[in-house]
Amino acid sequence: MFGETPAFSGFSVDDLDAARRFYGETLGLRVEDEGPDDMGALVLTLAGGARVFVYAKDDHTPASFTILNFEVDDIDRAVDALGERGVEFERYPGFEADGKGIVRSDGRGPSIAWFKDPAGNVLSVLRTG
Repeated sequence: MFGETPAFSGFSVDDLDAARRFYGETLGLRVEDEGPDDMGALVLTLAGGARVFVYAKDDHTPASFTILNFEVDDIDRAVDALGERGVEFERYPGFEADGKGIVRSDGRGPSIAWFKDPAGNVLSVLRTG
């Protein structure tokens, strides 16, 4: 039914200015203001052209699941670069991370490192294969 219909995902944040800086400056994504200033929204453009709607929400609750995954060729380089930009990596029970915060693949899944945006939403960098 919707196989040919354009779609996008979205998530909330509690501070649109902090989100604009984080996604634009720290992560290097194209960030555009969306709609009137009083609406409080951004559009992130990901590699390949996918767009993500980010909106301000006064009673924002951070997502407890990963909202964006960035697939990279070299996870060590990506983690090092993010660390240099002040990003701290999360460690979760049941996932043994190395000193950098990377959960290394055991052949059953990707190598992955989780981190949070300023609103507390979970993101990751991962390397498959």
